[in-house]
This record gives sequence, structure tokens and C-alpha cells, in this order.
Amino acid sequence: MKYFQKMKGVTISPPRVSLFEIIWSWLGAFLGIGVLSYCHFNLLATTDMLMIIGSFGASAVLVYGAIRSPLAQPRNLVGGHVISALIGVTCYKLFPDQPWLASSLAVATAIAAMHATKTLHPPGGATALIAVIGSAEIHALGYLYVVIPVGIGALAMLVIALFINNIPAKRRYPEFWL
Repeated sequence: MKYFQKMKGVTISPPRVSLFEIIWSWLGAFLGIGVLSYCHFNLLATTDMLMIIGSFGASAVLVYGAIRSPLAQPRNLVGGHVISALIGVTCYKLFPDQPWLASSLAVATAIAAMHATKTLHPPGGATALIAVIGSAEIHALGYLYVVIPVGIGALAMLVIALFINNIPAKRRYPEFWL
């Protein structure tokens, strides 16, 4: 019975954020994903390169909407994605014919590595998984996936977060770098 009691939670829901926060979060996410999408669909459309992956949507929630979270800080954003991408590509290369094994190893190992390096960023788990279950286009990138879209995409989101999150006097980003 004690086991199930833990599932009740211990606090009430956090307060609603202000309209001000909603607007700035929306603007940051629009610009961050907009830049990556523009590059993906317009500048890289005729190449085998890509600039946007699904896990960047979750990163946008953190770096534009939850800017004080330890999980949204620059070290976590960039480090979490890059480490997870390296692990995901490696797992795919080691077990290309066992996607169930490569997928579970990639995500679990990415979580462990992010914890060990103090770069925990939940979208990193998706970045590792995408390296395994992604399209032939993603698989063809091999370790280049770590650089583009992952590394350059995370850095672009960071630059936009630094710019947009510090325009209003009431917002400050980052809370810490290292």
C-alpha cells in the first residue's frame, strides 16, 4: 500500500505563468524553430543534410519556456544533445540489425552519460533514439549527425535563447554555464 501512496504526489500544481511569460516563450520558440526549419526546408533542401529533428521541439519548450530549469541551461542543451547523438549513432552502428537493442541501449546509455557529465537534457534521449530509428537519410549521415543537425542546431537554439530571453528586464538566461 505504501508503494501506491507515493503516486499521489506531495504538492499542488504550480501556479499558471503570466501572459508576459507565455508571449516571450512563444516568441523564442517561434524564432528558434523557425531558423532551424528555414535552414532545413530552404537552404539544405537540395542536399542530403538536415537541420531539424523532433527532439529540438522538446528543447524549445525548455530553453524558451522553462529558462530557469537546470535542464534548460547551455551546458545541458548542447552537451546533452551532442553526447546523446554520439551514443545513438554508435548504438546504431553496433547493432543495425537489432533495432530494439540499439534503441534501448542508446536511450539508457544516453541518460547515464548525461547524468555522469552533468548535462541531463530530456530531449537528448530522443536525439539518441532518432539516431537509431530515424530515416535512411539520418542513418546515411553516420557521425556527421552529431555535427549537423545536432550540434549546429543546438548551438543555433542557444544563440537565439541568449538573445531573446535577455531582451525583457524580467527574464535572464542562462542561470549558469558550467
